Amino acid sequence: MATPSPRTARRLQNVPPTIFAEMSALAVRTGALNLGQGFPDVDGPPAVVEAAVEALRAGRNQYAPGPGVPELRAAVAAHQARHYGIDLDPDTQVVVTAGATEAIAAALLALVDPGDEVVVLEPFYDSYVACIEMAGGVRRPVTLRAPGFRIDLDELRAAVTDRTKLILLNSPHNPTGAVLTRDELTEVARLAVEHDTLVVTDEVYEHLRYDGREHVPICTLPGMWDRTVSISSAGKTFSFTGWKVGWATGPADLVATVYSAKQWLTFSNAAPLQPAIAHALDQEAGFYDLLAKDLQAKRDLLCDGLSRLDLDVFVPEATYFVSTDVRRYGYPDAKAFCLALPERAGVVAIPSQAFYDDQDEGRHMVRWAFCKEAAVIEEGIRRLTSADLHA
Repeated sequence: MATPSPRTARRLQNVPPTIFAEMSALAVRTGALNLGQGFPDVDGPPAVVEAAVEALRAGRNQYAPGPGVPELRAAVAAHQARHYGIDLDPDTQVVVTAGATEAIAAALLALVDPGDEVVVLEPFYDSYVACIEMAGGVRRPVTLRAPGFRIDLDELRAAVTDRTKLILLNSPHNPTGAVLTRDELTEVARLAVEHDTLVVTDEVYEHLRYDGREHVPICTLPGMWDRTVSISSAGKTFSFTGWKVGWATGPADLVATVYSAKQWLTFSNAAPLQPAIAHALDQEAGFYDLLAKDLQAKRDLLCDGLSRLDLDVFVPEATYFVSTDVRRYGYPDAKAFCLALPERAGVVAIPSQAFYDDQDEGRHMVRWAFCKEAAVIEEGIRRLTSADLHA
């Protein structure tokens, strides 16, 4: 993708092209194994695919209702009640979006005015930066630092002020794999209430947690329901990342506000896929439990292999990803390491420095994906351990 021209609007001139497209294109161009971008090698439940085929053949191919088809909104509400005891009105407190990425964009565009401060955990998923810039917001990062990637509560308290319009959370967290604890979320909630701040929380990896980690939706904590937009997606939960079916939930006024922006982005999306995802949420809950167990084993496989290299490995608590520090290989930064990797080892990874404002913290961080078949991970480790990776 070409670099934006000087005629690009100022709000986008400081937003670089997504690193995922660049590194995945590098994988294709070099024929390298892609251990970078987070998409699975294997599709989700066959019955969900058949439900989509049935919807296609039944003629559900025109515009879906803008907020989403009724059965999917009902299925999202039932999922939230079943897992977290959250009682939602599917008609007013659920909106279906083109993946979590659109939900985040719609929430930020609808809730943030130019000049509003947005507190965001870094490293951040790269669309957060673009969406805050497009909304005209002012980014105030709070850094999760290796090795534990916990919130520094003093940094958080300094960042959240009466100028803060919104706190943007991501837990389980991409790319670090950290799961925010109940104590961490309780302090976020206290500050949000104290400063009358909104919270948007990206929870797409809610079911992909390991070693018995607990996921606590922040909207369930005292004082948080009326100020929280919660976002999730079928892409990660059911391994259909290309379907781009997500949702935002919360109090009716905030969901209506998110929809006020969503209607001008895609209007509606994925008409024949929405009933299939409704089936998945209602009938395929066992899939993501088994998926989490499978991914935990693959996490361990990748972490064990990476630990034999000259880098520091930070074992994740959740998600698809392992973070490592590659500074001992002698490259000026993680991107230089990742650009050299296909030629040296036939493998592609993602330089996490693209997700940091704090370049001193992120300069040598690299993200690896383990949502692949075990044989692919094993081959990637074989290539890495056989190669000379030093600059």
